[in-house]
Parts: sequence; C-alpha cells; structure tokens
Amino acid sequence: MSRIGKLPIEIPAGVTVKYEDNVVTVNGQLGELSQKVDPEIGMEIEDNQLTVQRPSDSKKHKSMHGLYRSLINNMVEGVSKGYEIKLELVGVGYRAENQGQLLDLVLGYSHHIYLQLPPEVKVEAHTDKRSNPTVTLKSHDKQLLGQVAAKIRSFRAPEPYKGKGVKFDGEIIRRKAGKSASAK
Repeated sequence: MSRIGKLPIEIPAGVTVKYEDNVVTVNGQLGELSQKVDPEIGMEIEDNQLTVQRPSDSKKHKSMHGLYRSLINNMVEGVSKGYEIKLELVGVGYRAENQGQLLDLVLGYSHHIYLQLPPEVKVEAHTDKRSNPTVTLKSHDKQLLGQVAAKIRSFRAPEPYKGKGVKFDGEIIRRKAGKSASAK
C-alpha cells in the first residue's frame, strides 16, 4: 500500500465533498474546488472520512493512488483553512504595491512590472522602514497560489553573489564568494 494513499482524509465541519462522474468537488467556507480523477481510482466517503482506493498493485495505480489522495487533501485543507505564501524583495530600491488585484513591482529594471492576479488570489504588499518589502499571497487553491508565487519570483530570481532578488520568506540562498584580487 502507498503510505500516503492509504491515509484517510478527515473532512472538517462545514466542508462538503461530492464524487460523481469522476470529478471530486470540495465546497467550504473559503470557496469551491474540483478535480478530475482517473476512472480506475475509487473513492469512499463515510463518517466524515474520505478514502481513496486503487484496483491493483500496478505501478500506475500505486502512483495515482498517492497523487489523488494528496490533491484531494490539499483541496479539503484549502477550502477550510486556506494557504499563504510570503515573498521578500531583497535589493536596494525594490518596491511592491498593489491596487486591488494589480501588483506593481519595482525590481531594478528600467520599467515597472505590472501583474494582474486571478480573483482567487488575495494580495497584500507591505513596506516597513528598515526591512525588506514583502508580498503576501493568500488563496484556497494551493496549485494556483504556488504558480502565482513562482511567476512573481521568476521576474528577479535571487542571485548567489549579493543575494538580491525575490525570495520566499525563510528561504536560504547559498552564497558564493566573489572575485578575489590576484596576487602579482
């Protein structure tokens, strides 16, 4: 058995899970998510627990078993608690501002970078004195949130010499030594 796939998914109060026509729909206080599931994978809901079953021990079924269990668990956790990612802008003159769903980034280029965020992702930009600007992203969809955070990070990925760029909060950048003067 897959160690991840065999674990039951606890369905908290206020969250409803429906499985029909190979589509799992999870509805909660923060929103609604749906995921298409392979027809060979089975679902069983009883006593506020959802279990994912596979028909055989083939490699394909084993991999799908753990995958769909993780995806559905992320959906249940997302609509009940939600997810949050913080990005830190490290660099002189780097700024972030938001007007609703439009994020305005100044990352050392000759122009501003404007990013229109999807309506499912809530954004807050903070700039405090004596600290780096931070961008906080919140959503109930973990996949979409990670994709948006990766897109923002791709505008100026952290570089290893000075550590400048957009990095995740708590991320450690491996630093390299710069050029050393040659001894003549």
